[in-house]
Amino acid sequence: MERNSIGLIELSSIAAGFQVTDAMLKAAEVELILSRTICSGKYMVLVRGEVAAVQSAVDAGAEAGNFSVIDTFVIPNVHESIFPAIAGTTKVEMLEALGIIESFSVASLIEGADAAVKAANVKLIEVRLAMALGGKAFATLTGEVAAVQSAVDAGAYVIGKKGLLVNKVVIPQPRPELLTEMI
Repeated sequence: MERNSIGLIELSSIAAGFQVTDAMLKAAEVELILSRTICSGKYMVLVRGEVAAVQSAVDAGAEAGNFSVIDTFVIPNVHESIFPAIAGTTKVEMLEALGIIESFSVASLIEGADAAVKAANVKLIEVRLAMALGGKAFATLTGEVAAVQSAVDAGAYVIGKKGLLVNKVVIPQPRPELLTEMI
């Protein structure tokens, strides 16, 4: 079976973050991708594995986190570009149109970024998660203008359904200096 599912729990408590991480890893055979503090005093746990295992881990973590849980998700067939974008290792030589999606939460942003790259032929550049962002998160992507617009709209729609969309922008012909500011 493929380990193409991810699950995340975003918490308001750092102490609960450690407890939730432990509960998730004990509940199912999943791979820990990230378990860390994020701004502003929040904590996130991201795991990867088979869909059923990830769902079990997220369920156990949400129960352990109780009132500290801000948001959760399970994405069954996550787009592979999500991982290098989170790690900040995506290589981009030139910007075509530039799309930016901004969210109030890490969880909703990852869900939105996944929806965006599945909706159109775009390249996900980065998914920046709440570090030095006051708890917010944003994703950047590039491609042809129409594709970027479709992707940004799809991602913003997913985030907007949770009431967590801060902003969405499409820049048709970005100046090349923007790329150096992004990396």
